[in-house]
Amino acid sequence: MPFLFEDYCLDANRRELKRGSELIPVGPKLFDLLLFLVQNREQVVTRDDLLKAVWDGRIVSESTLTSHVNAVRKAIGDTGKEQRLIRTISRRGLRFVGKIIEEEMPARALVTDPGADPGVQHVRAFEVGAPAETRDAASVLAAEAESPPPLPDRPSIAVLPFQNMSGDVEQEYFADGMAEDIITALSRFKAPFVIARNSSFTYKARAVDVKQVGRELGVRYVLEGSVRKAANRVRITGQLVDAATGAHIWADRFDGELGDIFDLQDQVTESVVGAIAPAVEKAEIERAKRKPTASLDAYALYLRGLARLHQFGNRQANDEALRLFNSAIELDPEFATAYGRAASCYLSARINGWIPDTANAIAEVKKLTERAVELGKDDAIALCAGGNALAFVVGDVGVGAGLVDRALALNSNLAEAWHFGGWVKIWLGEPESAIERFARAIRLSPLDPWLMGMRAGTAYAHFFLDRYDEAASWATMALQCSPDYRPGLRIAAASNAMAGRPEQAHKAVARLRELSPTLRLSNLKDVLGPYRRAEDVARYEEGLRQAGLPE
Repeated sequence: MPFLFEDYCLDANRRELKRGSELIPVGPKLFDLLLFLVQNREQVVTRDDLLKAVWDGRIVSESTLTSHVNAVRKAIGDTGKEQRLIRTISRRGLRFVGKIIEEEMPARALVTDPGADPGVQHVRAFEVGAPAETRDAASVLAAEAESPPPLPDRPSIAVLPFQNMSGDVEQEYFADGMAEDIITALSRFKAPFVIARNSSFTYKARAVDVKQVGRELGVRYVLEGSVRKAANRVRITGQLVDAATGAHIWADRFDGELGDIFDLQDQVTESVVGAIAPAVEKAEIERAKRKPTASLDAYALYLRGLARLHQFGNRQANDEALRLFNSAIELDPEFATAYGRAASCYLSARINGWIPDTANAIAEVKKLTERAVELGKDDAIALCAGGNALAFVVGDVGVGAGLVDRALALNSNLAEAWHFGGWVKIWLGEPESAIERFARAIRLSPLDPWLMGMRAGTAYAHFFLDRYDEAASWATMALQCSPDYRPGLRIAAASNAMAGRPEQAHKAVARLRELSPTLRLSNLKDVLGPYRRAEDVARYEEGLRQAGLPE
């Protein structure tokens, strides 16, 4: 039953808040909070009432509760000063004081249209004896019920059944299993809204128009694919399409032996999911950039922040990323991933030597990571981003490593978690394991925005295994991605020096000192990770000393 107040409509069934025809984005907790206040508007709602109804009795801080109330007020055009709709009753609680009109669904009669095709019933909804405006409203509601679902505010994907191009019935099971595995793997990502198998498989064995699929299922992206067998080999193709425009976002093909069909299925699933997750994120970032500033929701702010965070080495962009993530949190205090990304901004600042107040940064990262973990117990990005920042900025490598491992357990196809996990292993003194994790990250996302970090991490791991030539080679590849990436320049200098190539080492240090004029061996610890093994730090310092970094 929708509740109408001023020019707002709060629909409990659809879980939507609208102002006129505009859908206002609110997080689940904010919606529950507003709905509870509206439903209990005849009485003052206490703090305990809210905790029981909205937070299932879980204890939350006063600041969390206040931020949620402020966010709800903001969503409905109210303020703590004005209190036009939500009033604070001193020492008692809150009360919704706006005038509510409850919009009831009218009784309906079913009228068969005699001109309709046989077997197709056309339905008109009306209330017997009701005025014309009531009947019109009922007709609108009926029409809305039949209209396509609206696009969610997050990226939305439908994976269609893969076509069996082999003419072999046995391959039908393989093709279906391929699509089902991809649906399952994509569902582990927190951001995308993934259509369930039962809905997307209604298009099996049908010639489909991707744009029509997008409209009918309410999705922005559609993944389609095919399986073709020849002798003992199989070729699998996949393409990701923007359902609104028909534009191709990503396409690839995979060839393999049919010897171990399940192993092949796992490999292709990993490759497809690893590729399309960042492809969707990139497309969503571009979409958020084009969105008018006045209509930005929390997710759009988050995406804009992510685009700035990817400009690694740019201090102004990093500061802007932090501001955007904080704005997203203000709009949606339950946005776990935004807390993790905000913590990552402090990590980037420390790597580049931009933190003037280390104590403040440590306190902020602790607070952000605590919220990310509290809200994102099933959010792999929130956990790995927060864990990595906790390890690097705070120095709590044990807890940070545990959070990254939890992220990997939740989503083994998340390249970012393997990337961060590789750095954690380096700090723990396990370079062989680090190399394996970086290799998995690169395999999952070979065009990743953080590829320079994956390559540089691999260089560090080889360096600590006395493989200086391999380290220098990986450092060179890292700097191909980003020539001014400071960790890449540092390991390039150290590894070339230890490999007996002083010219390359001195060149790297010269560029490093241009970017960080105050960097010395004596303050190197300010930009280093929490290395457990003192011998690793000593070897690294010796390499940089030979490369020409002053004491």
